Amino acid sequence: MLACLKKFPQENRVSSLYIVQADLNDQQHQEAVLEMTCAYARDPMGNGADLLSDVQTRLIERLRAHPTTLIFLAFAQHQAIGIATCFLGFSTFTARPLINIHDLYVIQAYRGRGIGRQLLEAVEKKARELDCCKLTLEVQENNPALALYHRFGFTGGQYQEEAGGVLFRVKQL
Repeated sequence: MLACLKKFPQENRVSSLYIVQADLNDQQHQEAVLEMTCAYARDPMGNGADLLSDVQTRLIERLRAHPTTLIFLAFAQHQAIGIATCFLGFSTFTARPLINIHDLYVIQAYRGRGIGRQLLEAVEKKARELDCCKLTLEVQENNPALALYHRFGFTGGQYQEEAGGVLFRVKQL
């Protein structure tokens, strides 16, 4: 059975919550990363559809092979309930690394309980350990998580006022 078909319980409380940096050599972590990525892909703020089966098949192998992958998992009672998939980058303006939060996701049943904030805190702690100059992320303008990002200290990017704000653009290949 593909991980994208897994259903999650509709619990109203979070007990035994813990955040870990994923070890992509650990089978439990591999399964959790795939489950959370699939769930995020189905979410309207994700891709709105399941990951293709060939993507599911190669995802863990490719994440493990990518040299800058950093993933944090949120668990409640040993079940994955959230993920922050990040990649280490580099700022030429500061000559220091940065962390880009590529995916941040908490399953619907556990939202509004501070889990996203705890994932962001884990990412920030790692960034400080690595002497990063900043955290970056991209977010859709109607994503309810914007409030979380604002409370956590994310702002619209700007280098110089006269240059205007930083914009994100995509060219699909």
